[in-house]
Amino acid sequence: MLKNKRKKAQKLEEILQSLDAFEKPNIALEQYSTPPHIAAQMLHIMAENTGEIDGKIIGDLGCGCGTLTVGAAICGAALCIGFDIDEKALEIARGNKEDLELENVDFIQCDVNDLSNSRWYKAFDTVILNPPFGTKGNRGIDMKFLQTACSLARETVYSLHKSSTLEHIEKKVKCWNFKMKAMYRMSFNLPKTRRRDKDESRDIDVDLIRITLTETNKVL
Repeated sequence: MLKNKRKKAQKLEEILQSLDAFEKPNIALEQYSTPPHIAAQMLHIMAENTGEIDGKIIGDLGCGCGTLTVGAAICGAALCIGFDIDEKALEIARGNKEDLELENVDFIQCDVNDLSNSRWYKAFDTVILNPPFGTKGNRGIDMKFLQTACSLARETVYSLHKSSTLEHIEKKVKCWNFKMKAMYRMSFNLPKTRRRDKDESRDIDVDLIRITLTETNKVL
């Protein structure tokens, strides 16, 4: 059983490695592609450990080139919709969808911050995201994305965050009257973004968190 699960994760990673990604990422938007091994591990946990992909309606906030959206579709989601503000990124995402001939995937251009009070409110069983970390002067953007995700999901939210911010995030989630659990820690490679940076890239610890949505009267 364990061997079969590992094979599934490896196969998913191979497929995700074949996807087209950013040629010239928009640094202001913190366009860091989710590395295939991290995306595969994240989706594997959702699909095999918690069963929260198969037959589900999945939303992906800040989907970029569609790695997580496409991966969720491959893992058996009924419908996957990716949202991103950058049309160039979505062109790549749509190309990835077409290359894999996926019919249960769609992509929508919009500002994620405008979705909370839209027709997508509580439209998804699960929302997944690899949000911008807020390292480019847009402090708090990760929490805005996460709050929006909680407003769109009916059951759970899965999100990647810097491990150093977990304590802060847990306090926020508790204030929203939801439950959070850190599921898995991974190393995320960030490329050089400033001329004064000495290294071409650097590794940071990130955690996959799972938020369980509960009955609440609190308005997000």
